Amino acid sequence: MAYDKFNILTSNAVPLPLENVDTDQIIPARFLKATERKGFGDNLFRDWRYNDDNTPKEDFVLNNPVYSGKILVGGKNFGSGSSREHAAWAVYDYGFRCVVSSFFADIFKNNCLNIGVLPVQVSPEFSEQIFEEIYKDANTEIEVNLPEQTITIKSTGAQESFEINSYKKDNMLNGFDDIDYLQSMKGEIETFANGLML
Repeated sequence: MAYDKFNILTSNAVPLPLENVDTDQIIPARFLKATERKGFGDNLFRDWRYNDDNTPKEDFVLNNPVYSGKILVGGKNFGSGSSREHAAWAVYDYGFRCVVSSFFADIFKNNCLNIGVLPVQVSPEFSEQIFEEIYKDANTEIEVNLPEQTITIKSTGAQESFEINSYKKDNMLNGFDDIDYLQSMKGEIETFANGLML
């Protein structure tokens, strides 16, 4: 399944400065029955977003109309715990296209890259700068430049570089998942296969 191409994303950001946010908090296990990658955004951080009677918890950031955008800024060790792909699906389905943290769990990071969510790992110091600017002004914009592999706080000009696997970067730029990548090489694969049969 192809995803939106990711090039340069400039957006407001939603702050979630909690450490060790695990995949069961991102998408509770009781919502894992679906097999399609749809509808998971409704239950992103379900137990933090809603009371038992399904009314929104006013003190949770996703229920605060002050904060919006396509970038989620999390605390250290974001996406720890079980390897469920559904956590990345929920982040994407809610509308986030980038998650920023000072450290990601590897499996969650890879699951994000596989479905079109860019995980940007920054230094703890830069992470704190982002939070500070968002809390000063909820309209603070963050620019994530995938071709240049930079993240910039637009209001201050502060910038850091981030790392990404070159294969995953190419897929993100083209909106490809692994299957799309193979299909894009169909002609080359057929040429190679035909050469073997000669």
